[in-house]
Amino acid sequence: MRYLLSRVALRVTPSGFLQGVFSSYGLTAEVIPNIIDLSRFSPGPPRAFAYSPHVVVTRNLEPIYGIPTAIRAFAQIVPSYPQARLTVAGSGPELSRLQALVAELGLQSSVCFSGRIENSEIPALYASADCLLNPSTVDNMPISILEAFASGVPVVSTSAGGIPDMVEQGVSGLLVPIGDHDAMARELLRVLQDVSLAADLRQAGLLQAERYAWPRVRTQWLDAYRRVAGARRTS
Repeated sequence: MRYLLSRVALRVTPSGFLQGVFSSYGLTAEVIPNIIDLSRFSPGPPRAFAYSPHVVVTRNLEPIYGIPTAIRAFAQIVPSYPQARLTVAGSGPELSRLQALVAELGLQSSVCFSGRIENSEIPALYASADCLLNPSTVDNMPISILEAFASGVPVVSTSAGGIPDMVEQGVSGLLVPIGDHDAMARELLRVLQDVSLAADLRQAGLLQAERYAWPRVRTQWLDAYRRVAGARRTS
């Protein structure tokens, strides 16, 4: 792969994290981020959830996405919010194991495994959410976080991979160590209990989402293609 990549005209990666991976193999790369379609997502007014906040996870049920961390974190907020709900939107081979964990924690009435949700229905899920948990153990630049930003949903995520490049700690989201469900529970409680913090995260996330809108990213791609085409004409 290094041989093939060394012969291309331009290497483009969606994150500084992967740019660093390329660099570790002696290869340069430019960063052009993933995009979010802002016409599909829009923020609603902050929800008055009282004792029934809705927390969502929008990752497939794969080991690398660390869903048990989110479930264990959610379990810790139930004493404070006995009517809280967790929706895990995704499919995958870990379903039975995760269902067993939910049963072990006594959360059967609080946790919903919705399965895969159609793209057209994803905006409605975010519109009903009070916080997004992203518990992944390996990641690059998750679209789910961009979708939450664009929907005005506060984000609590692990600091895996390239996530710190897109989530500014304490500004556009709250980051916790990989696999640390205690830390994730604490930060989730902060979002639910501190109206001012949640509002600040929501506003910063909306501003961050604008950086990934197609009109901006389109300009970067056009510039990259023009430079490659110009270099080929010259050679």
